[in-house]
Amino acid sequence: MERIDAQLAFLTEADKLKSILRATTLCDGSRRENTGEHSWHIALYAMVMAEHAQRPVDINRVIKMLLIHDIVEIDAGDTPIHGDHDPAEMAAIEQAAATRIFGLLPANQAQAFRALWDEFEASATDDAIFAKSIDRVQPVISNIESGGGTWPQYNVTAEQLQTRVGVKVQRGAPAIWDALKARIDAWFAQSRSSSE
Repeated sequence: MERIDAQLAFLTEADKLKSILRATTLCDGSRRENTGEHSWHIALYAMVMAEHAQRPVDINRVIKMLLIHDIVEIDAGDTPIHGDHDPAEMAAIEQAAATRIFGLLPANQAQAFRALWDEFEASATDDAIFAKSIDRVQPVISNIESGGGTWPQYNVTAEQLQTRVGVKVQRGAPAIWDALKARIDAWFAQSRSSSE
């Protein structure tokens, strides 16, 4: 009974992800997505796009990483990749959040979930590299589909997308970045011509 109570406490805490609004909007631009929606969507992205991983991956492990990777946003909130923040400070906040939130689980599950989260953050294994790539793909698609989404708000340039996003996507799924790059370039070209 104690084990079930701990698991239910974790799952109730995880429900808070549905209240954490992200900078990225839905593809239709109607509203900002929440972190629960983001986590589900990138798990689906991974299932669909697994064949494009640079190296073979265990898709079950990738999906598990993606479902828990942003759980720290319950305490830390969403930090937009193009926003202005101190990465070292955010990393410390997220580490503390991971300790607290995974600590709600029974010890063996807490250790297993934390190990997956740490693996994702380190981005050193093939599974984590691909998971990190997919995590970066979904917001790009949302911004393109919603007419630029929050890119104008953050004054995002094509060069920033390459250095902050493209490098990570190319590392784990270069074919996906090649496909995205054409769409990104088209969006920026259209944006430039509209402002002239």
